[in-house]
Amino acid sequence: MMRRLLTMLLAGLLLVPLSACQRGGAEVDNGPAAREEDGADWPLYGRTFSANHYSPLSEIDSGNIDRLKLAWSLDLDDGGSLYTSPVAVGGILYFAQGYSVIHAVDAATGKLLWKYDPEVWKVAGKKMRTAWGSRGIAWWDGKIYAGTLDGRLIAVDARSGKLLWSVQTTEGSDDGRYITGAPWIFNGKVVIGHGGADFDLVRGYVTAYDARSGRQLWRFYTVPDDPAKGFEDPALARAAKTWTGEWWKYGGGGTVWNAMAYDPQFNRLYIGTGNGTPWNQHIRSPGGGDNLYLCSIVALDADTGKYVWHYQVNPGETWDYNAAMDIELVTLKIGGKDRPVLMQAPKNGFFYLIDRETGKLLSAKNIVPVNWASGIDIKTGRPIENPAARYPDGRGFMLSPSSAGAHNAQPMSFSPRTGLVYIPAQENGLWFSDAGVDLKNWKPLRGTGYNTGLSQEPSPVPPPPTRSFLLAWDPLRQKAAWSAPMPTLWGGGITSTAGNLVFVGTAEGRFEAYDARNGKRLWNFDAQAGISSQPISYSVGGRQYVTVLAGYRGIVTASPWDYRTQRRRVLTFALDGKAPPLPAPDPQPPRQFIADPGFTVDPAKAKAGLGVYVASNCFNCHGLDLQAGGMAPDLRESAVTTSADALAQVLRDGLLVERGMPQFSELTARQIEELQHYIRQTTRAAIAGKAAPNRGPEMRQ
Repeated sequence: MMRRLLTMLLAGLLLVPLSACQRGGAEVDNGPAAREEDGADWPLYGRTFSANHYSPLSEIDSGNIDRLKLAWSLDLDDGGSLYTSPVAVGGILYFAQGYSVIHAVDAATGKLLWKYDPEVWKVAGKKMRTAWGSRGIAWWDGKIYAGTLDGRLIAVDARSGKLLWSVQTTEGSDDGRYITGAPWIFNGKVVIGHGGADFDLVRGYVTAYDARSGRQLWRFYTVPDDPAKGFEDPALARAAKTWTGEWWKYGGGGTVWNAMAYDPQFNRLYIGTGNGTPWNQHIRSPGGGDNLYLCSIVALDADTGKYVWHYQVNPGETWDYNAAMDIELVTLKIGGKDRPVLMQAPKNGFFYLIDRETGKLLSAKNIVPVNWASGIDIKTGRPIENPAARYPDGRGFMLSPSSAGAHNAQPMSFSPRTGLVYIPAQENGLWFSDAGVDLKNWKPLRGTGYNTGLSQEPSPVPPPPTRSFLLAWDPLRQKAAWSAPMPTLWGGGITSTAGNLVFVGTAEGRFEAYDARNGKRLWNFDAQAGISSQPISYSVGGRQYVTVLAGYRGIVTASPWDYRTQRRRVLTFALDGKAPPLPAPDPQPPRQFIADPGFTVDPAKAKAGLGVYVASNCFNCHGLDLQAGGMAPDLRESAVTTSADALAQVLRDGLLVERGMPQFSELTARQIEELQHYIRQTTRAAIAGKAAPNRGPEMRQ
């Protein structure tokens, strides 16, 4: 056993390039991103080019974890999302809160050094309705790189916080594209994708820029446009043959909103693409087809952006499955030979090993119960689908896993020390049907709600129980090594270390460490707030630190964390840390739902108000049935909703845009009145302990 693990560790080091890379005649210093074995810094979303979310530091280990104490904490006054991953270089910690407000903090003391606010609220417009902030940033050559919700890519001086350059990566203020993902940096280039395909007529692409100047170098579109306009790349001409109908009128989708990885061995960039627009293929491509390059891992030449190969995890995607989960690069001993492979656990419930050189599927196995396919055919690389899963002819199907996925955007982590991958996994299900949907005349929403193309009727059968757990997966044997139960609502991403530790934050507000070998929980800390972020580890002056951001951002579904009262903090730990304990949290007062007894609810207006609430995508932040998840205030406790005039000022006039509340200037006085009736009716039901008379749609994301 130990010989196998040592072989994997040594083989993994074959991925390590020289930190200075020569491309096109010019030598570029890739810095700590290329130094796999040096754990002092964490410059990229996944730490290094391998994107393993792994630290080789071992000062803190499974034998002394009981000495891990709080070294410092920093309270954050801003209310924005902390569903993000920090970076740390040269003794300075950097992170982006909310709408890409970048912070620089002394990593050893917690002293705030500077903040840079790109003032997204001034220019984002409708895009503030569909996304919520930055998932991560990157460091290279003394600069911090970040994307913004309005589609800018910015470079900021890492020492001073001064803006160095800014470039608009999207194709107009109303194109529906926004950025939440982290930039990827290599060889003097910075690459960024975008999101938006769920909410608007969006065609996906990734773009490379000169990291020093912001000059655009290349762009790769992930799905074809109207064939009558020609194709930007021969790969798109081939892809167009896998589509039917007039898909380009819907944009097509395929956004690269999260995962990428740079491979120095082959000088390739791997990108993970998202779902189609709309989700329902019966509308998007009514004659079927694979719909390339949706739901795919695509290998591009890193210098030119030209297509090299692809592997599609879900041909003809129709469930909001996608391949945008993190892509991790390793070298494993397979069949007696060192094989450079990439690993991914996308939403669809399978774990994939793919040859990085050729794109050939090596193995795939489900990590949770799935019913949309019985397996993956290794010869063809295609799933063996259950035909009923495509909800044909209006016949619904209880899909497992659901569109929330067996593994979502929270990153997994590979430890070369144990040879295991640690995955934030979940079991779930969701009813899919397009019964009653006019497939030929369906009209998309433009930046106001999810474009599913599905029926919103409630499921006739109950979904399977939702279960979340930390899963240790053996990628060579394609089997579970161990698992540990987690709260139903998932928290943050995973980081493993050479100290045989796995760190994870939970939605319940615990920061925990597990033995990477057997799953025994060794340590935990009361963070006093739910955790959505990924922890990182780094060293300053030879001392190892572990940092996590505490502050919960649930979407759609309720959570125990209140937007107004939860504490948002940076928490940093070290062996024998000397920081005082966190102050005891204030006692949580009983929920103060506002009854407004003088208001007379009109049931018809309240029912229409639910339609306004859903169509305007209010539930994405304020929650289904007004049960907020920590991303925005609970409207049942808001005095604003008792006054039609005040509600109009917030919604139509944009009174609170600077504080993150989007403007809805198109809403009529009638619609605002209906929305008020819905809020008042639902609030009174909550006060009485009853279910909302008008229930929102099932959770889709």
